Amino acid sequence: MFDALDLASCQMFYRFRDRKRWPQFLDFCKQLRRRFPAGKLYLVCDNYGPHAKAEVTAWCAANDIELVYTPTNASWLNWIECEFTAVRYFTLDGSDYPSHAAQEAAIAGYLRWRNRHCHPKRRFAVNSKIRRPDYLPNVA
Repeated sequence: MFDALDLASCQMFYRFRDRKRWPQFLDFCKQLRRRFPAGKLYLVCDNYGPHAKAEVTAWCAANDIELVYTPTNASWLNWIECEFTAVRYFTLDGSDYPSHAAQEAAIAGYLRWRNRHCHPKRRFAVNSKIRRPDYLPNVA
């Protein structure tokens, strides 16, 4: 599954594919560009190899899409990761689907429900001390 989170609406856009190689990722990027035709598009990606394939990066650069990579072992920096936890909890934990099609249908059903009930993320961590310029972490 390829998935993207629109922070403005908090909706998730997804596509199921039999493979997760660079041609499928490029196809997903093209679908996102069609969905959001105007303006620069930022895609936050992990360091999975197909995300950085030359063909993908060249097409993205030519179509005003910037690929932003999370640091290694820092997937928690990507807001979509917490949404994946919910997908796993509501659709996969304790399940025994008879087929991949049934599993995909359950995931798609949850994501459709989630998109109907989502709200944009606003004022995230407003009073957090990490937002203050005088905050310095305690390091030895």
